Amino acid sequence: MAVIKEGGKAPAFKGIDQDGNTVALKDFLGKKVVLYFYPKDDTPGCTAQACNLRDNYTALIEKGFQVIGVSVDSVKSHKKFENKYHLPFPLIADEEKEIVNKYQVWGEKKFMGRTFMGVIRTTFLVDEAGRVHKIIHKPDTQNHTEQVLEAWAA
Repeated sequence: MAVIKEGGKAPAFKGIDQDGNTVALKDFLGKKVVLYFYPKDDTPGCTAQACNLRDNYTALIEKGFQVIGVSVDSVKSHKKFENKYHLPFPLIADEEKEIVNKYQVWGEKKFMGRTFMGVIRTTFLVDEAGRVHKIIHKPDTQNHTEQVLEAWAA
């Protein structure tokens, strides 16, 4: 599998969001996409990240961005997460790990002395032509929108 690089083509994907809608990257050609991968619905860091994007969603839309979240949680879990925090963007359920594997964000993690496999929090900024403009390897969950805007401007 080729390593995803800035300037390279973003891997195509298609998945189901929390409302049962099919979401595909090709549907967003002509728009800038904030494609963020997160470990788990309704956990402290993931909630902070989603709520930061929610709180700044209007500003992101005004600047031409579309936000898409992806985790390996179920559609039902995503729906509960969306409802609890009033999230205005699609959350793709990747239970089969197809998208996380394409984007190479499924890997070994360590937490509290334990090693396990999981989603490595990563954000891909995809340009209007479907190319990876920037990869944010360590998103700041509290200030993610600011990080996105700075990375896009760089």
